[in-house]
Amino acid sequence: MAGQPLIYRGQGFSLRRDKNRFVLPNLFRGTVKASSGDKPILCLAKHESWNCLVGYGLSRTQEFEEIIEQERQFAMQAGLPFDRDMKAMTLYNYHEIPFDGSGRFVLPEDLAILAEVEDQLYFQGAGQYFFVFAPDALAAMTEPQFKGAQVSCASLAKAELKKAAGK
Repeated sequence: MAGQPLIYRGQGFSLRRDKNRFVLPNLFRGTVKASSGDKPILCLAKHESWNCLVGYGLSRTQEFEEIIEQERQFAMQAGLPFDRDMKAMTLYNYHEIPFDGSGRFVLPEDLAILAEVEDQLYFQGAGQYFFVFAPDALAAMTEPQFKGAQVSCASLAKAELKKAAGK
């Protein structure tokens, strides 16, 4: 597996638990840790245009300058304006959040406000990163491409709420 890209795939769901913590799903936990130099550090940032968060490991931040340069080149070739400072501010405005061996982490208040998170999180793999939605924010997305994630979120939420009610 050495040299293989770290890919986030699948879905997960978490309810806010004791001590104001959510749980990073096991499906994402190992990839985040591997991407963070075997440290339990989750990077979360507000998505540039959607009402959700973007998650990844620390190694993704090493690609930010390359991403900025690629977008600058694309804008130049297309004759579009490009604000390097704004793009850098967007990319580098992330939180490094520790999580424990069970994946428990505390979501910073500013990120919760920005993504309208209350007491539930839906995780959706997207290759080099993953999205973290508040279920209500995801349900409000009207583009048909979100339908699969909306159905998965509702199904996972139902199962987690049933499990929590049984405790």
